[in-house]
Amino acid sequence: MRTVGLFAGIGGLELGLLRAGHETLATCEIDAAAAAVLAARFPGLDNHPDITTLTDLPAGTELLCGGFPCQDLSQAGKTAGIEGSRSGLVGHVFRLLSRRRVPWLVLENVPFMLHLDGGRALGRIVAALEELNYRWAYRVVNSMAFGLPQRRQRVYLVASLDGDPADVLLADEAALTLSENAIGRLAHGFYWTEGIKGLGWAADAVPTLKNGSTLGIPPPPAVLRPDGGLVKPDIRDAERLQGFPADWTSPAEAVRRPGWRWGLVGNAVSVPVAEWLGRRLREPGHYDRSRDLVPIPRPGWPKAARFDGTTRHEVRISSAPVSVARPHLHDFLEYPGTSLSPRATQGFLGRTRRSGLRFPAGFLDAVEAHLLKIGGHPMRLAAE
Repeated sequence: MRTVGLFAGIGGLELGLLRAGHETLATCEIDAAAAAVLAARFPGLDNHPDITTLTDLPAGTELLCGGFPCQDLSQAGKTAGIEGSRSGLVGHVFRLLSRRRVPWLVLENVPFMLHLDGGRALGRIVAALEELNYRWAYRVVNSMAFGLPQRRQRVYLVASLDGDPADVLLADEAALTLSENAIGRLAHGFYWTEGIKGLGWAADAVPTLKNGSTLGIPPPPAVLRPDGGLVKPDIRDAERLQGFPADWTSPAEAVRRPGWRWGLVGNAVSVPVAEWLGRRLREPGHYDRSRDLVPIPRPGWPKAARFDGTTRHEVRISSAPVSVARPHLHDFLEYPGTSLSPRATQGFLGRTRRSGLRFPAGFLDAVEAHLLKIGGHPMRLAAE
């Protein structure tokens, strides 16, 4: 299909679709650093900088796709909802579709949108699609199913005027195996910037890479290695954890400081997921209608659903369309990373002690051992 990528970011959807045989006609991306990556990685591709001034889609567009801004929909963000200044930009998708009906549409966003404000965000989106006579299906998909040691769940929505989106998005299911906590045997990822109200945590994986905190600072996670080392991963491994080649975002450094690359990667669509979608768009499967549950009557939304042109159905299906062998996190990481500093480690431990949260057995002991090794003073922290 000939595609246009809105809110293109660093091109995760575009790269995956390209690998599946589709052609991108143009992109729309306002962030200068992301646009620099697009210009370097997709040379010659036209990028429009502002969706609010984009008046029409190119003639011949067959697929419109985009991961629209999630800042107002995520738990880590503002939670202002679909009317927020950033997430509300999805309305321009429907403005463009009203002007030129494109046969296929793919949207991506955070799962929190299913619950925020009673699911109002998703309700607005699917109502707009139905008004334009699109059938739709959506599903929460976990990037871990694609061989990436990153615990990352995202909502993917496919809509169509011509085909059945369920045959694309809901035809495949596999088992997803998650690792148990095993301090000293497997690597474990967590966010060292947390520790009071909760902890972003993953065994043998990193927790979801983020596009920024509430302060707008995109923090890398920390990884507790089997040998007790505590490091922040290299940005090149972060890119690989999203399915990009290492140094994919290096062109951004011509525009922004190097740390900005973490936000670009955290905001991206996982490339292997986009490639799977692209292959299913080329060769749809067959949706088993026995997966349909009762029509959706309640506030909020299930993890998967579809609209067949008449009725909205909840769908019984997992977050794993495929099952690709996943390497252990400590084997996956190719670059040495940076040791978590004494100040950062002490700050994390201080927050955990004030929180009353429960942590995996041996985890805090390993963090304290790291602090001692790099010259920190856990006992003084405990006395305070």
